[in-house]
Formats: sequence, structure tokens, C-alpha cells
Amino acid sequence: MMAASPSVSGSLTASGLTLSGRKSEEIADLIDLFSKTQYRAKEVSRRVETIEKRCLELFGRDYKYSVIHNTNGEVCGHYPQQIVFLEYESTELHKDRFESTVQITKLQDLVNRSKMARCRGRFVCPVILYNGKHICRSSTLAGWGELYGRTGYNYIFSGGTDDTWGAESEPEVPEDDDGVRNGDSQLFDKVRGLDIKLLRYLSVRYICDLMVENKKVKFGLNVTSSEKVDKAQRYADFTLLSVPYPGCEFFKDYKDRDYTAEGLVFNWNQDFVDAPLTIPACFTKNLNINWSEYQSWDLVHQTQNYLKLLLHIINSDDESGLLVHCISGWDRTPLFVSLLRLSLWADGAVHASLEPAEILYLTIAYDWFLFGHMLPDRLTKGEEIFFFCFNFLKHIVSEKFSAMKKQRRKNSHFKETDFTVDDLCKLKSRESRGSVTSLSSDFSLITEDAGGASSLTNEAVDLFSGQPLGASSWRKGHTSSPQTVLWNRPDPMHERLAHPLSQEAKSSSSSSSNQSEQGFTRAGSSPMSVPGRRCPSPSERQVRLEAVREVFLAAYSSTVGLKSSATSPSGAITGLLEQFARGVGLRGTNSII
Repeated sequence: MMAASPSVSGSLTASGLTLSGRKSEEIADLIDLFSKTQYRAKEVSRRVETIEKRCLELFGRDYKYSVIHNTNGEVCGHYPQQIVFLEYESTELHKDRFESTVQITKLQDLVNRSKMARCRGRFVCPVILYNGKHICRSSTLAGWGELYGRTGYNYIFSGGTDDTWGAESEPEVPEDDDGVRNGDSQLFDKVRGLDIKLLRYLSVRYICDLMVENKKVKFGLNVTSSEKVDKAQRYADFTLLSVPYPGCEFFKDYKDRDYTAEGLVFNWNQDFVDAPLTIPACFTKNLNINWSEYQSWDLVHQTQNYLKLLLHIINSDDESGLLVHCISGWDRTPLFVSLLRLSLWADGAVHASLEPAEILYLTIAYDWFLFGHMLPDRLTKGEEIFFFCFNFLKHIVSEKFSAMKKQRRKNSHFKETDFTVDDLCKLKSRESRGSVTSLSSDFSLITEDAGGASSLTNEAVDLFSGQPLGASSWRKGHTSSPQTVLWNRPDPMHERLAHPLSQEAKSSSSSSSNQSEQGFTRAGSSPMSVPGRRCPSPSERQVRLEAVREVFLAAYSSTVGLKSSATSPSGAITGLLEQFARGVGLRGTNSII
């Protein structure tokens, strides 16, 4: 067979690069709009309409879907105008495997009637279809104050009648958990009864509550409630999990620590924190996690362990779905929905035909933007939970986060670590070593010898302890194995003579990951930390997640950028982000300070 001519081969390569560049630019345009615009369903511009159509096209690649209509935000003002209900996988391989048992007209009716049960009208909404099961999102349950306010508003503007719930009603109970008047019990029965009907219609059995409070309190009043404190036990037939996770305010601390999540521990002793960690024993016994220590976990370990729990839940039951919610459902909820979607995609379990740039576009546009995450406000306050989500992908590349039943690789002897921004700034520029390329060859740690781990000195083991390293610099050292390169502390003289990091950008072929069993070791936790490899052949899951993270960082650098704290070495984050941008053909248009 005749080989393709160089000109044809070159044109194909150029065409592929052009397409890849276009997709990267598409994501950059999306993030740019997202960072400046708060989505509202009743104020949709042409650019937003284009985003909605693009999401429908990406969903349609792998699924047969119907649409829950939310024209002009009539159902919920900060949900998509066209809410996608995934019915079943539509690829040839899976087209006969599952079929929807849900009638879209009945679902639309249940949505319209149950929306008032939840805070801000953010009803239970299915967003991911995994093996025929729905993973849903929502806000928490509305309290009596919001419920009475909304019902009164509906009564006034409907001409003196309120037929929100139709002719159906639920059995009354003697006393309501939030009741302050005799009529409250009947009102809550109706509203929450319809919420329960919707959950059952979607075959949801498990409810995962991320609130750190039992009820949200403002100005001394309970403004929201939750399933776990419903004294009438309306949700007793569901499996309730209370997994308190810090709110978006906590991510200002993450940003102020130069986007370093390792070592960042939430203060569980604050007055408003009263929700305990409550997980049924059937889910805790198989995960090999000491849940009693959850208050001592840093942000990395807490997010990892909660994600493992969610993945375990959706794999433990072949028929029942999962609901994830926080208070309003637009900060912590999209964080875990997005991580679930990306993790399952990396396993080939959902959105099988989408490329890294396409799944990234879908989850940013749909899970974050169109479901109302207030990115402009969060960026103004420095609460960068959105950036944390996609930068966190480096922490879940391991097969232990895989939903598929695969043979797990043996764990290495090292803890998960990164280089801090300070460390990267003080490293010298060096010649690239070995055949495996990382973000910058200056930081490649290549260990081709399978026995290299056993030859590490005690000094090197201390280096990989997982603790932040401070401002000290590091130099390369060699073990008894000539193929193994280590980072060791320099002597004081070398430390004083350390040169700052060269700002010359180099092309990128892989982004970072922190999982030691995948062949990576590092110290600290810079947002753009660059791993060294002990295993030259990463798993497909790792490659996929690294590709998504790299495209995100490139797009983020060319639009929003990162702001380092006053104590951070000047230019550290800027230089690293620019390397990502140049590596995929993007140039930063905004200054990163």
C-alpha cells in the first residue's frame, strides 16, 4: 500500500491542529463570557443561545434525549432554557441496552408542580445518565419563609387561585418540622410530597447532602431546611447521606494560598457548622477510609474521599439513582457533578464519543454556566471553586477513582505531593532528560527503573511527605540506580546561589497529576505543578484527564488568569499558565497578576 505523500500528511496534521485550536478557542470564548456574565434564563443573548445549542449537539452524540422546557425561566430562572433529559445511550453498541421508562410530559408536569419544594425553585434535575441510572442535582429543601413567600406571590399573580399542586394532595401528619402555624403541616405535605414523587419517578434512592448546616440560618431565621432534619420523616424511604463540605467562601483561602489545596483544612468549630458526617455502614466498609478523621482532612483528601463515596454509591445499586445538593446548588453541587461527569467520561462510561475539549466544553457550559454558577461574583470575592474543580483533575487520575471494575495497580510507597509555586520559581532551567516529556522539561523527574523506589534515601522520602515545602529550592541528585533522578535539598550554599526560574516557555505534551500509583511523585501543591514520571506509559484514564486539565488551564490563562498572593514570588503563576497557553496555541490576552 502506497504511503501518503509528505504534502498530504502535512496537510492532515495541519488540519488536525487547526481543529484542535478551534476547539480550544471555543472554550476560551466560553470562559470569557462566563467570567463576565451571570446566566439568566429570561435574558438569553445570541451567544448564550449558541452555547445551549452546542450543549444539545454534544449530548446528542451519545444519547437519545428529550427536553424539559424552561422558556424564559418559567420553571426556574437559573436553569437552562432547554433542560436535557437523557433517556438512553444511542450508540450502536448500546442502543438496545437501556430504554427510558419516563414519559417526558409527566416529568414536565412533576417538575412544574414540585419546584417550590426546593430553595430558589431549583428542583431535582437529572443531569448524568450512567448505566441507566440518573445522577441528579438540586438545591436543598425550602424553609417555611421562602415557601410562604412564593405561594403568596403565586396566589396574588394568579388572580386569587393557587393550583400549583393540582388536585392531588398527600396525607397529613400531626406536626411539621418547620411549622409555626397549624396550616404549615398541610402545605409542607403537599410541596414535599410532590418533590418525593419526582424523586421516585426518576428512581432516585440516594440523597447526598453537602451542607455543613442542618438548616441555613440568616438573621436568626431558618431560611432553608434539608431532608436530614425533616422531623415528619417524609424522606425516610430514601438513603440519606450527610457529607458536609465547605462552601464557596472557603475557596478564598485556597486562592490566598496560591491555589494550594494540600494542607488547607476547614475550621469545623465555627458556630454555624452543625451537620455531622452521616454515612450508612454499607458504603463505608468497602472504601478503606477512616471516616472518623474527616475533620482533619485537607481539601485534597476530603474531595477525593467524597468523590470515591459518590462513585461507590452509583456502582452499588444497579437500578437506583443519586441526588447531590448543597444549599443553592450552584457552587459545591456543580463541583461534584462536574467531577463525576469527567471521571466517568475518563473511564469511557459516559459521553464515550466526546474528545477532551468537547467534554470540557459540555461540563463548563452545562454543569456550571447554564445552571447558574455566579462566576463573576465568585471571582470578585476570590472564591475560586470553579478553577479548583478543573485543576483538581490532577488528583483523580488514579485507577482507584475509576468506576470500572479493573485490576488496580499496586500503590507506591510515596504520598501524593506537588512542587509549590515558590519551589518552581527557584528551580534552575536545565536540559531535558529522558524520552518522556512533561509540561516543561526543566522539571521532568524520570524514573525508568522499576526498582527505583526502593533505592530512595531517607532524605528523599522526607521530601515526598506531602507537606508544603516553603520557599526552599531543590536540586537533582542520583541514587545508586543510574536511571533514577531525585530531588534533594541543596546545602545552604547551593540554596543561596539558586537562580530563579527561567521564564522561557516550552511546549507541553502532558499536564500534571498527583497519584503516586500512576507513577508520579512531587512535593507541595502548586496549581500548575509539573510531575515527574516513574512509569513511562500512563493509563488511558490519566491521559484523558490530563488532556482536559491542560486545555482548561490554557483557556483560563488566556481569559481570567490567576492572581497570586502578595507573598508569592512574582510571575510564578503567570509563567506556568503561559506555558499551557503556548502549548495549545493560545495567547494570553489578559494580564495575570
